Amino acid sequence: MTLPLHRGLPLLSTSLLAALLAGCATTPISQQASAPIEVGVIAINDFHGALEPPSQSVETPDGHGGEVAVPAGGGAWLASAVDSLKARHANNVVVAAGDLTSASQLASSLYLDEPAVGVMNRVGVEFNAVGNHEFDRGWQELRRLQNGGCEKNTRGQPCQLEAFKGARYKYLAASTTLADGTPLFPGTGLKTFGTGKDRITIGFVGLSLSSVPTLVAPDRVAGLKFADEAETINRAVPQLKAAGADAVVVLIHQGLRTNGAADPNGCDQAVGDIQPILARLNPGVDVVVSGHTHWAYVCNYTENPQAGPILLTSAGVYGKLVTDITLRFDPATHRLLGKQASNLIVQSPAYRSAKGEVPNQPAFPQFQPRADVAAYVQRYKDASLHLVARPVGKLSGPAGKVEEKGVGKGGELGNLIADSQLAASRKAGAEIAFLNPYGIRTSLIPAADGTVTFGQIYAVEPFNNEIVTMSLTGAQIRTTLEQGLDDSGDKQMLAPSEGMRVAFDMRRPSGARITAITLGGKPLDPARTYRVSVVNFLAEGGDGFSGFIQGTDRVHGAIDLDAMEDWLGAVPVRQVPQEDRTPETR
Repeated sequence: MTLPLHRGLPLLSTSLLAALLAGCATTPISQQASAPIEVGVIAINDFHGALEPPSQSVETPDGHGGEVAVPAGGGAWLASAVDSLKARHANNVVVAAGDLTSASQLASSLYLDEPAVGVMNRVGVEFNAVGNHEFDRGWQELRRLQNGGCEKNTRGQPCQLEAFKGARYKYLAASTTLADGTPLFPGTGLKTFGTGKDRITIGFVGLSLSSVPTLVAPDRVAGLKFADEAETINRAVPQLKAAGADAVVVLIHQGLRTNGAADPNGCDQAVGDIQPILARLNPGVDVVVSGHTHWAYVCNYTENPQAGPILLTSAGVYGKLVTDITLRFDPATHRLLGKQASNLIVQSPAYRSAKGEVPNQPAFPQFQPRADVAAYVQRYKDASLHLVARPVGKLSGPAGKVEEKGVGKGGELGNLIADSQLAASRKAGAEIAFLNPYGIRTSLIPAADGTVTFGQIYAVEPFNNEIVTMSLTGAQIRTTLEQGLDDSGDKQMLAPSEGMRVAFDMRRPSGARITAITLGGKPLDPARTYRVSVVNFLAEGGDGFSGFIQGTDRVHGAIDLDAMEDWLGAVPVRQVPQEDRTPETR
């Protein structure tokens, strides 16, 4: 299915003006009487505690028929980019579509993501939909991030550098309740601009994926219920309209992937799990700010005639982009006249990648770090330097992951991590280790002399997952591998450890795409029992790999990060395993 790019042409929508909700925020509007009233919605998603520039780029058209990589991201640079958009929109609101915390850089994660919340407070976020990673430390800890305080809910120690006052923005979780039906957080919010006849109100619905329980360790969401996304939105919209909303913006941690040319403002060949949700929406939703897939796009969704055109956006990941959304209203009727969006690249300093230097691009705005945010980040960075800079070993060269035709693969880095987990679980009888490629957060680029630091390996796998070794038959292994390639969700080929080869063909029917599995050069025996190691996230059925739940005789072992550190430090220089262990049949 292709969702055409929204180019900013006026799109008509209806709005119902009712009694205004008491106590909602009000900000002034300054417009000429006859001109449309404009409101800017400034949106981000999937920040993941990226306090510093993540040494990643945004691939974008260069204006001459080619593509260019623009270095981007970092909290202080993001703050400046958001400020530039606030200056463009006298009436503005900053929102997010989830995963602002967790799977974070070390300087944030060491402090339970308190500094990530502090950066978002300074950026000026007002509403954030709860994402799946925000449950990684449990819903009680997430409530602490909202409310503040130093209650200890995890292994980590809260309030290490300062008293934590909590998020000034509001977490929204319309589809998430406690077992007794009590909301975990509010589901909706309103922001009003202006007064009298110039008064414009924007309503927000925020929600997580219904599949959160499959993406988070079960004990982290025990006692919670996650309702259907479309049904939740359809209930919330009339309530917001009745409360005075002239337009409704949905913030949802679900999204798309695009398969076309690199373009953060494009929507070519877009597919994803948000489409079935959009297809079931009733009229009344004007904009959907999305996330989760880490893809950047701007789409005009028109596949649901009942709902009317919906502007659908995502700002990618790690604060590398920020979405500039403009809503225009008739000053007399408050009817929404038009909506448009574009993604602004948060260009930050040049960096060195696995392929060489990634320079700054003068054709795109280059932001300077906002001083107060930079100083705040530096404080946490300095406090964590003793860990970040500690050498853990040497590597023969860069190691990255790959994606082929929409299928996530572990690549060289997946091979390396799987090998480290196999080595760490040999005493439990492990013969095979598997790694989910979407659990790899960034490439591993050693220094010129090959040195790799603890901060670098933490950036690669920041979840502190435990390695679990279990018994599975060859038939169960095949069935489980097929789950990563079926048509039920994002496709990923689990990265296997040394000695294993898994061939697949995406042209074959769902459930029958694995063409060959060998271990030590011999076909995997369907009837034989093998000892298999995976991280506890996968062992509990994460990422849809429910086959691992069948594993028996479980032995819990090392933390994945410790296994990686031990593997790198066990030899003078660890060679990067470059073979393709998961070839795709052409």
